[in-house]
Amino acid sequence: MFEFEMFGGVILFLFVALAFSMFKVLREYERGVIFMLGRFYKVKGPGLIIVIPVLQQMVRVDLRTVVMDVPTQDVISRDNVSVQVNAVIYFRVLDPERAIIQVENFLEATSQLSQTTLRSVLGQHELDDMLAERDKLNADVQEILDKQTAAWGIKVANVEIKHVDLNETMIRAIAKQAEAERERRAKVIHAMGEAEAAEKLAEAAHVLAGQDQAIQLRYLQTLVEVAGDKSSTLVFPVPVDLIKKLSS
Repeated sequence: MFEFEMFGGVILFLFVALAFSMFKVLREYERGVIFMLGRFYKVKGPGLIIVIPVLQQMVRVDLRTVVMDVPTQDVISRDNVSVQVNAVIYFRVLDPERAIIQVENFLEATSQLSQTTLRSVLGQHELDDMLAERDKLNADVQEILDKQTAAWGIKVANVEIKHVDLNETMIRAIAKQAEAERERRAKVIHAMGEAEAAEKLAEAAHVLAGQDQAIQLRYLQTLVEVAGDKSSTLVFPVPVDLIKKLSS
């Protein structure tokens, strides 16, 4: 009798535990993918749901945006420069059913796909593009990832390339190139100034050539400026034409 009551108590305890295990609570950002005897049944949640033990199994899926770091990748640019690039991607699950059924592990799959896509896209561009057109590269990688992960029920919202690291030799080469470019621009600007000054002097000479009085006044002005700066005696040659015009 005692053994029968004990056995009944165990059965009752198991029944109560089984009844409580039927109830699941899913948060607002969670969904439960329910399988009935191994076949997809439906997606439930959020809130309180019932999962029949043994007959049904549930897989939780988080619908919040996932921020995933892409490990540093070795990339060879189109102009044969070796760089190391890392990035971060932002994505979320839109369809829990496909995220569980269509791919074994959607987090790992998205991570691996982002690494290969990053190497593929950046390898098609030159180093200058990687450094100057990062926004365009981000958009290209995001577009490719979004198309490929759509079959998994995943939406890639954004991709950001964080660092493009160069080796020391390439950094020194870029610094020399930038310095040479600055020197080239300085020489070009100086040459343009000399050309403009020569042009203005030619115009002034043309004007003075047609005005004798202007030449005389300019000569006298130069004498005054030089005499004011020097305290010693200076001898200047005086053009004969100027003497004749002053004496006339």
